[in-house]
Amino acid sequence: MLRTTVAVAAFAVLLSSCVQSSTMRVSKNQMIIQTSAEPMCGSVGAAKAAQKQAAVETIKAGYDRYIITSAAAASNVTATQMPGHYNTYGTINSYGGYGTVNATTTYTPGPIIYGGSHDQSIGVVMFKDGEPGSNQAVSAREVLGPKWAVIVKDGVNLCN
Repeated sequence: MLRTTVAVAAFAVLLSSCVQSSTMRVSKNQMIIQTSAEPMCGSVGAAKAAQKQAAVETIKAGYDRYIITSAAAASNVTATQMPGHYNTYGTINSYGGYGTVNATTTYTPGPIIYGGSHDQSIGVVMFKDGEPGSNQAVSAREVLGPKWAVIVKDGVNLCN
């Protein structure tokens, strides 16, 4: 029971830090967001996290809507196969001074270790409701959904 609890807690900690973002304000209503997501998120997860981060930062800056004006993505994800091991099982039979050996060897490959990240960078222009151009912009609250206030408070750290 304790092992299961420890494993679940470790997995929760792992999941709680799948995504990291940084925001750079470049003008009163423009920003650049850079997001880095773990390999398990995939490039789509990194893009979704960047979009949510744009919504969060829009609300924090006192705006209601935003338009993504540019985007770039990169991936440096790697997969490394760790060494495996061989197991040999056998029996020895002896008959009147003569013997035989029956043996079976199996190879078990090692685990695959993933590293690196999926990276996303987006340029964002923010609008207040009613400003010129806001009718073409996306609602930050709609992007985050009904629990938008919690997400704004806690931040975006998952890629789903």
